[in-house]
Amino acid sequence: MALILDALSEILRKPAIGDIVSELTLFAAPLWVAVFVGVVVGWAWKPRWAAGLDNKELAVNSDDLQYLSALVETADGGPAWIRMLEKNLPSMSYQAWRRDPETGPPQYRSRTVFQDATPELVRDFFWDDEFRMKNRWDDMLLSHSPLEECSVTGTMVVHWVRKFPFFCSDREYTIGRRIWEVDGAYYCVTKGVPCSSLPRQNKPRRVDLYYSSWRIRAVESMRGGTEKTACEVLLFHYEDMGIPWEIAKLGVRQGMWGCVKKIEPGLRAYQTARNSGEQPSHFVAMAAVNTKITSKHLRASSMNSNDTSKCIVEAEKERSWRSNMPKFLIVGGAVALACTLDRGLLTKAVIFGVARRFAKIGGRL
Repeated sequence: MALILDALSEILRKPAIGDIVSELTLFAAPLWVAVFVGVVVGWAWKPRWAAGLDNKELAVNSDDLQYLSALVETADGGPAWIRMLEKNLPSMSYQAWRRDPETGPPQYRSRTVFQDATPELVRDFFWDDEFRMKNRWDDMLLSHSPLEECSVTGTMVVHWVRKFPFFCSDREYTIGRRIWEVDGAYYCVTKGVPCSSLPRQNKPRRVDLYYSSWRIRAVESMRGGTEKTACEVLLFHYEDMGIPWEIAKLGVRQGMWGCVKKIEPGLRAYQTARNSGEQPSHFVAMAAVNTKITSKHLRASSMNSNDTSKCIVEAEKERSWRSNMPKFLIVGGAVALACTLDRGLLTKAVIFGVARRFAKIGGRL
């Protein structure tokens, strides 16, 4: 640095302006060359960790946040929601809706309010795959493993294998997920993403179209009062499981409350474990790494977005179920009968076996 200053002061001692300009030009030329080379090299070269960060950003990005926000505000341009179910427990209330888009599988919306729970606790509860397996409140989850993660944004890519009824093979998912905090509310996005590092197999069958995201925020207690001691979860879910959609709708309608009512005791067990000082899992640590923005910024971003559906994985071509209506009615009736009767696994197996053989569609399920 001292050499540079000495050179500049020597140039400025020149008696003529022309001499000073020519000397400064010669002096600055190497500096400009160095700057140019630095810019080119910096643009062309990128360290591995930075490239990995970009890949994880692509898995779940701001388009996904805008899409979830549009669903929350019922501004996504989809059809109207149809009320399906409303149930109440002493410390939980639940409402569910369904709609059938022109293309793609049925979509579900639910609103759950948990008494005496914070948004942070509920956020961690749904993100914690270890507790999900340990407590078995989600007894469909057979295995889970993290594939990728970003310590800057909290983005994760995880692998799930889920148990399906015995007449279907199990399903596997590669799920990208990320959390945004918007003025104290948590926008949690999980969706199916491609994963080249995990080859596709015949069994379990890969589910490509998967979307399950929710907004979590504090709300006033159901018991009355103005204090926000309860927690509201708005969930939006749809997936193409490879089952005819009319049969999938029937199965969801039959089994929805049976699955949902297991969540509340699972959350209370999680709450007890956290209050007792149990060490949080790595998934909880990742849930705490989220992107903080204001609701004003979110609204402005949504207004500037021309197509909020670009972040959704394209659905596979819808199967023509109308031409196979008799077969679907047979299997659908079997689903309803098996779910209604409480005669043990053998009785249900016989019912499904007869229906599958008669309809000759067992291999397609």
